Amino acid sequence: MSEPSALSPVRVWDLPTRLFHWSLAATVTGSLACAWTDAMTWHVRLGFVALMLLAFRLLWGMVGGRWSRFASFVYAPATLLRYLRGQSRPEEQLDVGHTPTGALSVFGLLLILVVQVGTGLVADDEIAFIGPLNRFVASETALSATSWHKTYGQWIIVAMVLLHLAAIAWYRLKKRIDLIRPMLDGDKQLPADTPPSADGGPQRVLALVLLLVCGALAGWVWGLSG
Repeated sequence: MSEPSALSPVRVWDLPTRLFHWSLAATVTGSLACAWTDAMTWHVRLGFVALMLLAFRLLWGMVGGRWSRFASFVYAPATLLRYLRGQSRPEEQLDVGHTPTGALSVFGLLLILVVQVGTGLVADDEIAFIGPLNRFVASETALSATSWHKTYGQWIIVAMVLLHLAAIAWYRLKKRIDLIRPMLDGDKQLPADTPPSADGGPQRVLALVLLLVCGALAGWVWGLSG
C-alpha cells in the first residue's frame, strides 16, 4: 500500500473569490436588515451591489481560479451518490473545493439570489418604489414579482443562509474541518500534488476589470429608473 502524500498549504480559494464571498455575505445581511427596518433607500442600493457581485461571480465561475470555476464543482448524480455513501474515488478530489453537497448549496443560493434581485428589478410596491425594469413586464407579472420578493424570496434566502451556517458548524464540530479559515487566507492543508488555483497578479487584474464591467452594468440598469 502506498503511503499517503504529505500535506502542505495549497491555494484553493483565490483572492477575488474570497472577497466576493464576504462582500456578498455583508450585502445580503445588510439588505435584509434594511428591508426589515424600512430603510428602503439602502435596501435598493444594496440590491444593485448584489446585482454587480452576482454578475461578477457568474463571469468568474468561467475564468477564475481552478476551484472557483463552475466546471470544478458541477457533479454528475452518480458522483453525488458515491459521496453520500462515503465511496468517493481519491482521484475525484471532492474535498478540495466545493463538495457535491456544498456545490448544491452554492448553486441553490446563487439561484435564489439571482431570482430575488431579478424580482426586485421589476417590482412595484405601489407606494414608493418601482424597479428600473418594471416597464418591460406586464402589470400582473410585476405584482407577482413584488409579492415573491417581499415574502417567499426573502425567507428562502434566510433559510438557506441558516442551513449554510449549520453546515459550517457541523463540519467544524463533527468532522473537525474548518471551512472558514480557507475562505479567509485561501489555503487548505492538502496533498502537495493537489493542483492549486491561480491567484497571481494577472488573475487579480482580470477580476478587477470584470468587477468594473459588472459595476458599469449595474449602474446602467440603475439609470433605467429614469
